Amino acid sequence: MKSLFFALCSLLLVQFCTTPSTQAHFGMVIPSDSMVMQDDPRTIQLTLSFSHPFEMVGMDLEKPKVFDVMANQKIESLLGALSQTKVMDHAAFTAGYKIRRPGVYMFYMEPKPYWEPVEDCFIVHYTKTVVTAFGDDEGWDEEIGLKTEIVPLSKPYGLYAGNVFQGVVKMNGKAVPFAEVEVEYHNEQKIYTAPADYMITQTVKADENGVFTYATPGPGWWGFAALNEADFKIKHEGEDKAVEIGAVIWVKFHEWRPADDK
Repeated sequence: MKSLFFALCSLLLVQFCTTPSTQAHFGMVIPSDSMVMQDDPRTIQLTLSFSHPFEMVGMDLEKPKVFDVMANQKIESLLGALSQTKVMDHAAFTAGYKIRRPGVYMFYMEPKPYWEPVEDCFIVHYTKTVVTAFGDDEGWDEEIGLKTEIVPLSKPYGLYAGNVFQGVVKMNGKAVPFAEVEVEYHNEQKIYTAPADYMITQTVKADENGVFTYATPGPGWWGFAALNEADFKIKHEGEDKAVEIGAVIWVKFHEWRPADDK
């Protein structure tokens, strides 16, 4: 009986290890608006969280190490503006930001390392999103200079569902050839289901210049995460552990609608 028990355990372990992962981790920075027009509220709300966005399964986010906005060649820390909240029933943060002048505003977060025992490594997702205000359209393709970053080649706002989004995956300021980019939808209302586990998180591969391309099938917030192993380790219980660093960008895509009949 013991030999049968151990055989069954071994079979289950093999099955577990070879089953495709359906839960990709995503750092999330989601603003209440990605395009602030003259008649829109001047204060936007930003929500910071850590989750499996398609399945709407949350994880706890500690107060980030960095939460900044870069606009008009200036960087401003927003750590002091953060307030605790809950997203998907887990610890998260929110902040209000008043936009006073035209510009392209890049909000970004560097979280504290998250220990993932299943993967036996730490996870750090350098996460950003871009907001444009009052007609200014310059600088959306600027590089912030994060440890790893997706630099957009398509405007990261004003996109219709079905439009192509392109970006360059960079690490330490250099393009990452053939980087894998995970793509996942923020299924906030839980109205979509994937026909197969393989389609919860989709993956595209960058070319030799680190450029990737993806066309979204529907409107909403879409996350793009390029994952690589860091060139540094972090100790856990006395042992050096690998660190997965992710370059994450969140982009809003809008529904294509005909003009109202008049």
